Amino acid sequence: MPENSISVSEARRSGTRLVGAGIAAIVVILITAAAFLFWTLPDANAFNARVERLFVESDLTTQAEIRLLEILAQSGTAFADTLASYRMVIFVLLIFATAMLLAALVFLVMLVTLNRRMAQIERTGIQVTSLLISREENTVYLNNMDFKLTPAAMETLAVLAESRLDDEVLSGVQIEAMISGRDISDCDEAAGATRIKRLRDALGNQMVSELLVKNIAKKGYMLAIEKDVIQMV
Repeated sequence: MPENSISVSEARRSGTRLVGAGIAAIVVILITAAAFLFWTLPDANAFNARVERLFVESDLTTQAEIRLLEILAQSGTAFADTLASYRMVIFVLLIFATAMLLAALVFLVMLVTLNRRMAQIERTGIQVTSLLISREENTVYLNNMDFKLTPAAMETLAVLAESRLDDEVLSGVQIEAMISGRDISDCDEAAGATRIKRLRDALGNQMVSELLVKNIAKKGYMLAIEKDVIQMV
């Protein structure tokens, strides 16, 4: 196997680390941009302060000079209002950016949760979402697959299903006694273990045929999996 191949678990851990690093980087960039914008904006009252200083320090006598200062003062007020509106626009944009960041964070958390869920499914193999036991048809419906079983195997599976509903653990002796109807003292562990083995063999062979080994009519057999998932060491 090539040395640069990366396992699924390693890729998953790398993805989780990248998600955390990406969120931290976005938060830092957003805070830095907000601080820089508010810091570089000039003071809204700076223009008015200079006009006031000019009015105090200057000896204005004519009506035209006084009118000029009034115009400058009005311009300073308009400038202050413009800066205030700019600050409000920047504040709204920052709120919008924060909302987008939170939405992205929610989606990232959902992806990480789904990633972990997929990891659990990989560890447990086939995840059973539904199990229907049809005694009339001698068929077990597992998820979207159906498997034919012998009547004896069906009885064994039915006993195990009933005990699971009651959260009970059955020994081989108890399984044999419940299926055969005999007293526990007349049964042995090996008989129950044999029933379990036959059930496993019957289900296992059909599941392998359904999920792994595919029979192509008049041609032969092949694995029912993708080529890129196969690794040989």
